[in-house]
Amino acid sequence: MPKRFTPKIKSKRWKPTAEEELLASWSEETTYEFDPDSGRTIYSVDTPPPYLSGHVHVGQLLHYTQIDIIARYRRMQGLEVNFPLGIDRNGLPVELRVEKEFGMDMHTTPRAEFVSKCREQLDLYEDEVLDSFKRLAIAFNTYKDEGSYRTDSPDYRAVTQATFIELWHRGLIYSDYRPNNWCFECRTTIADAEVEYEERPTTLNYLYFEVEGMEPLKIATTRPELLCACGAVFIHPDDERYDGYAGKTATVPLFDLEVPIIESPTAKMDFGTGSLMVCSYGDMADVMAFRDHALEPIAAISPEGTMTEAAGEYAGMPVEAAKKAIVQDLKEKGVLYDQEHTVQRAPLCWRSKTPIEFIAMDEYYLKQVEFLDELRRIAKETPFYPDFHRQILLDWVNRVSVDWPISRRRYYGTEIPIWYCNSCNEPVVPETGELRYYQPWREDPPFQKCPECGAEEGFKGEERTFDTWMDSSISGLQIIGYLRDEELFEKAFGNVIRPQGKEIVRTWLYYSLLRTYQLTKKPAFKEVWVSGHVVDENGEKMSKSKGNSPPPAPIIDKYGADAMRLFGVLEAGLGSDVRFSEDRMAGVAKFMTKLWNIARFISMFPDPGDAKDIELTPVDRWILSETNKTIETILPECEYLDFHKPAIELRSFTWNFFADHVLEMLKGRCFNGDDEFSEAEQRSGWYTLHQVLRTILRALAPVTPFITDRAYRELYNPDGIHRELYPAPRKEWASDLSEHTKLLLQTNAGFWKFKRENGVSLRQGVPEAYVAKELEPWKSDLCAMHGVERLQFGEPPDDTFMEVSLPEYDGSIYILPPDDEKE
Repeated sequence: MPKRFTPKIKSKRWKPTAEEELLASWSEETTYEFDPDSGRTIYSVDTPPPYLSGHVHVGQLLHYTQIDIIARYRRMQGLEVNFPLGIDRNGLPVELRVEKEFGMDMHTTPRAEFVSKCREQLDLYEDEVLDSFKRLAIAFNTYKDEGSYRTDSPDYRAVTQATFIELWHRGLIYSDYRPNNWCFECRTTIADAEVEYEERPTTLNYLYFEVEGMEPLKIATTRPELLCACGAVFIHPDDERYDGYAGKTATVPLFDLEVPIIESPTAKMDFGTGSLMVCSYGDMADVMAFRDHALEPIAAISPEGTMTEAAGEYAGMPVEAAKKAIVQDLKEKGVLYDQEHTVQRAPLCWRSKTPIEFIAMDEYYLKQVEFLDELRRIAKETPFYPDFHRQILLDWVNRVSVDWPISRRRYYGTEIPIWYCNSCNEPVVPETGELRYYQPWREDPPFQKCPECGAEEGFKGEERTFDTWMDSSISGLQIIGYLRDEELFEKAFGNVIRPQGKEIVRTWLYYSLLRTYQLTKKPAFKEVWVSGHVVDENGEKMSKSKGNSPPPAPIIDKYGADAMRLFGVLEAGLGSDVRFSEDRMAGVAKFMTKLWNIARFISMFPDPGDAKDIELTPVDRWILSETNKTIETILPECEYLDFHKPAIELRSFTWNFFADHVLEMLKGRCFNGDDEFSEAEQRSGWYTLHQVLRTILRALAPVTPFITDRAYRELYNPDGIHRELYPAPRKEWASDLSEHTKLLLQTNAGFWKFKRENGVSLRQGVPEAYVAKELEPWKSDLCAMHGVERLQFGEPPDDTFMEVSLPEYDGSIYILPPDDEKE
């Protein structure tokens, strides 16, 4: 090989260690800095702040790399990308972990001590999460304090409180005593959006309820422990089995309660016995029934998960123990006459996965029902990627029927900024206007006099905290300076994307839309991007609790971050689940090697840049036209922020077309060792290879930022690739020859097949061949590629030529074997 063709790229192999070298360079550069004064349109990414609940796992990282691809793509479109790092540090998980690991009871430990221990535990995991993000090239604005946020910081909590104060003074907050979802393990109220349902086995118990002057009423129930809270029996008005029972009273067994028998269409004639025991707080239907019929509720279960005094001799027993005891007593008294195994749709806390109960208590509520029509409109008008995940949000909006309980009886969260007057006990909230973090449980209020009664005798601070979604739901406002930076907010509001997983559409997305609309009367997001889950090879969702998520560090060390990032988009389209497989990731890593080898090979040839004096050969214009077609194919999917098909297209174009056909075809012309080609033809080849490589690298840069940046720095721009523009089709690259692309590729395959089947080395030439007439523009390059001494077009003159047959071939190939082969 002539010395002038020594590769400019010196490293012979692409290794994951090269990625870490680039990280050091990036940390010293300003590539990912956010400059709100740049004059470019600001595009903000409301990234889901990861919760520090333990070690980061593969599923999390793959999710965040796909969000990073969006940020990188928009940056290469010339937008000023605001991509801040958020860390979610509020809420129940850390409290539960502290209670479990340190044996601390939140309600008996001094609050300041418990809060300090929570913060200490969160700090332990933060560095690991940040290091993992950085290693995967997730290019947040910064990895330290500037440009990032933590939901437990005083600044963040101050904004949460300020939004509450504003909504309070607008009359959108109120207090009420009513039954709510209660999790015994978390020991707090949870919203409907935090309730999951699961089919669980249970027992249907058939009981007798005595009715004076009538045959006993037969009742089927799965909740015998709630007999003491029974307020009525419902029968369907069309159920002929119960003619004459309506208006009478039934006696509840064991507890001798007299309850009315009421006709109601909610009784299902085909379930159980057709008569329905209605207990206060059994389920939401029971709650509604008590309200509609003005029944007096009886609380059977306490917030501690034990039976109340209403349960009589069963008081103080855990619910399940009481249930067993009651069933046994019903059997002994001959009241329970049958049992049947069945399956019940049980409500569970989405965090602890434990069954919930309805417990009545005083909570603060944020009005949401009156905003549903507007939220429904916003949900329909906001672009969703993919569009079919919009239905998750609409289904949830259509299910909302009560206001949002926002107060929680926990410690590690944003405090509700309310004080209560010692004289009149009225709640008092600070005035709007001052952005300040309040801790009512440990500090005096910012006012001296009660606005209700005028007393100055002191105040008692609220001890409850907000539902964590009160904090998380304003992240999209926080990242653009809401209440803190008016100039930034004016520039950036209205161009925010919300990327997130589908499992939190009904919580994080819904509450964000609600809160932003309440505060601004405008939609929160310009577009919404919803991903699927990352699952294991068996299709199970990856999670730390299941133990099916391998630690990411060894995988990254072995295959590289680029391979992991590319794997994530190759595996599934946007919105579908990504099935993780290390074997398939190993296959993706081979593409990294191939791409590096391509770049290194091309680096041997001089780069003419965008020289205006280049006279493109028809073949080179065809190659560039095929490159154009690839970009035209991928751009619509990129605009939908789904990089699955673009990644497939780019890998196929790079490996199957560019490497297998173009490089092999242009190799002879670019080396031009025997001066078979003119200098203009050789320069045209150099130009074409470099232009295609530039395009490939820029198109892949958002997905594989390391290898593309390193190659681009060494060949084209020492400042790297990530501030370059994303490729767009170029009109001057159009070519009519593209209609013969399939024919050409089949012809190449025919030559390779002939040599393979006839024992001819791929490097060995053939004396003569006939191919389709349409391929005449490729004549010189085909000769150089396949070593054809004389290439003709059309039909051969005699049968000394061997015909090569290929499936679905559009033309004919006839090859004259080499002399040694003919012999």
